[in-house]
Amino acid sequence: MIQRFAKSEDGAAMVEMTIVSTLLFALVLGFVDFGYAFYQWNAATKAVQVGARLASISDAVATNLATAGPISSPGAPIVAGAYGPFVCTYTAGTGGCSNGGGFSAANFSRIFRGDTANTNDDACPNLATNQRPGMCHFFPGLLRSNVVVTYSATGLGYQTRLSGPVPTITVSLQNKTFQFFFLQGLMGFANINMPSMLSTVTGEDIKSTWP
Repeated sequence: MIQRFAKSEDGAAMVEMTIVSTLLFALVLGFVDFGYAFYQWNAATKAVQVGARLASISDAVATNLATAGPISSPGAPIVAGAYGPFVCTYTAGTGGCSNGGGFSAANFSRIFRGDTANTNDDACPNLATNQRPGMCHFFPGLLRSNVVVTYSATGLGYQTRLSGPVPTITVSLQNKTFQFFFLQGLMGFANINMPSMLSTVTGEDIKSTWP
């Protein structure tokens, strides 16, 4: 009886199917999660590109940028490192810029939310006709605290230029992670910190309003 039971293969297929199905299930869900991570990578890349473009054609978040350059030698080049850099971030319901750069919540909002109403929350409203999108429209779930706007002197422009010095503007992300849903819930797979996404452009004639 015992010998016959030991040699019996009844139910073996079910056991094998259970093992294989578990591995296959994890593999499929892993592909889904990593595919979504790749989408987040692309969305983050596009968001910083859009943010840098908006920052280059808008009034600066660092409010004293226009007067930050030297004026002792009119017409002389503004050398690299002549001012700033002004690193502007938004945290805990308010914002600030390094090196005494001041901070404009409205100008920061324009980069984050585009042409939509200026508010100090992380909501990303729908766009009306002919409104320009902001960073949040390209990367759902993005928070203001994830956005860093930096204005640097890299040897562009000249002293006493009417519109002020020409900054090099970098928009980057911080403290943002790739989100995993299936693998995190089923296997305890931790979210991975997103590498520093950034886009750098040269400032243009900065304006309070857009055409």
